[in-house]
Amino acid sequence: MTQSPRDPDRYRMGPTRISTLVVAGLAAAAVAWLLISSFYYDLAPSLPWLPVVTLAALAVLEGYAAVNTRGKIEGRPGREPLNPLLVARFVVLAKASALAGAIFAGFYAGLTGWLFIERTNAAIGDRPAGVGGVIAAIALVAAALWLERSCRVPEQEDDEDRQPGDRESRPGQR
Repeated sequence: MTQSPRDPDRYRMGPTRISTLVVAGLAAAAVAWLLISSFYYDLAPSLPWLPVVTLAALAVLEGYAAVNTRGKIEGRPGREPLNPLLVARFVVLAKASALAGAIFAGFYAGLTGWLFIERTNAAIGDRPAGVGGVIAAIALVAAALWLERSCRVPEQEDDEDRQPGDRESRPGQR
């Protein structure tokens, strides 16, 4: 089924595909393997921990945003309503973070794989930072996917009976 150029669903944003994240991660792993095998001894003496800490901090912040957003969307007591524009921004942040996290996870996985094959003291010393990078990047992907899922509006029972174009007013709404 082809979509016409005027079809509004043509530009509709859907959930992040796991296959996209896997392909991005595998491509980044291949690039990292090639780069690290060619330039490892020309680079700085050890891998920095700052990117690992940054990825972990982003994962924690997005996890916190996911918990808060889900609670506000579900209308739990003690939580004020959420601005729909903020939810849209969270979705965009989650989609971008999931892709960036997959690329970082692939890059760190390729780098760490090469470090476990290399038997020098420098490579052995860089292994903890490499493993930490893989873990932090996977945590970012998980938190981003959780945030994206938390931004979904739960379906209502009365929404099933309505047609997509219907705009029935509910009591209290104008």
